[in-house]
Amino acid sequence: MSNIILASGSPRRHELLALAQLSFNTMSVDIDETPLTDELPTPYIERMVKDKSHAAIEQLNLQLAASAERVDFSSMHTAIVLTADTIGVLADGRTVLVKPVDRAHAHSMWQQMSGSTHQVWTAVRAVKVQLINAGRDEAQWQIVAKRQIMESTDVSFIPLTSAMMNSYWDSGEPADKAGGYAIQGLAAAWVTRINGSYTNVVGLPLAQTLALIDELQVS
Repeated sequence: MSNIILASGSPRRHELLALAQLSFNTMSVDIDETPLTDELPTPYIERMVKDKSHAAIEQLNLQLAASAERVDFSSMHTAIVLTADTIGVLADGRTVLVKPVDRAHAHSMWQQMSGSTHQVWTAVRAVKVQLINAGRDEAQWQIVAKRQIMESTDVSFIPLTSAMMNSYWDSGEPADKAGGYAIQGLAAAWVTRINGSYTNVVGLPLAQTLALIDELQVS
């Protein structure tokens, strides 16, 4: 197993990390991503990457417990688990733009972004875990170091018409995207300018993520 694990089912994050020519494994984690009542963007996105990280480590330990393979503790076993979460945030700094649940929800978000500038935030959490002997020849992954960052990018949209929004929804592209759009897809035609990391808008601020990995690998 590679010592880098991308705990995300997002093909976009997989593609971005692959651009760095790193060897890594992927795993999917399933958590409840519903915002809490009156939860602001910063605590929400920080909670998401933390919950994803805990779920990933729990899954790794379950896989380890189910394996018949004995662990050799004469050598150190470490891994870096990456989790990320991306949201859109309106100019008010409070309204979170999440994945649309249906056409009406998508239209509502797009109308608020139409002809204005919103932000895309991605939180990235990197956790270094190490195999420890939990007794009776049982092994367990435990956290030995962790780092977390948040990256923000300004994205400006053209004024959107109902016809444009209907056509985009019918394409099927918006369904699983934060804010209901993919800047690397058909919605590129809606973007007049960005200020900040482009890869952050896609779903993973690549340069910043690589810096996190480097920092944990030498820690």
